[in-house]
Amino acid sequence: MNIETFTGGLAETNGYLIGGRDGWLAIDAPEGMAEFCDGEKITALVLTHGHWDHIWDAALLSRNHSCPVYYHELDKPLITNPDIMAAFGLPKKLEAVNATRFLKEGDTLAHEPWTFDILHIPGHCPGSICLYEKKAGVVFGGDVLFAGAVGRWDLPHGDQNLLLTGIKQKLMPLPGETILYPGHGPDTTLGHEKRTNPFCQ
Repeated sequence: MNIETFTGGLAETNGYLIGGRDGWLAIDAPEGMAEFCDGEKITALVLTHGHWDHIWDAALLSRNHSCPVYYHELDKPLITNPDIMAAFGLPKKLEAVNATRFLKEGDTLAHEPWTFDILHIPGHCPGSICLYEKKAGVVFGGDVLFAGAVGRWDLPHGDQNLLLTGIKQKLMPLPGETILYPGHGPDTTLGHEKRTNPFCQ
């Protein structure tokens, strides 16, 4: 799998491009992601959740490439109401982004030759999703699980029990060699996190 990583914005947020037969699938849109994608063919944008640092460039990227946008319906209020994000004291007002299609648990998203299974793991954000590609052995986790840590649950609508239960029930059973590409920080493997991450014990 051809994966390009971009890290940008105040929170040093990771955005990813996954190569496919017809172009790139973009996962998340931190500040600077739209410029990073200039000259590339973006076939779709997936937002793993609705927090400001992951959606900063979403409207611009979608408009520049005329590409569809996918995310979970539970995060629609965050992504379509810039005033909610303005409460975080951001230096600019974000632009609302409507979903072309909502993704939910059990859905698949095709990006030939890859097919991603959608895992809904709330707790950091109501609509947090992960994208798992079995053949390639990768999962794009947003802010659900990190190397040595997990997503915050102290933000509005956060829930520690939901987050940790979802990680243990949906991510930890996947093969240990599965590579996790998180929303912040370096990649890791699920096996390493299962052995060493205190939240995964």
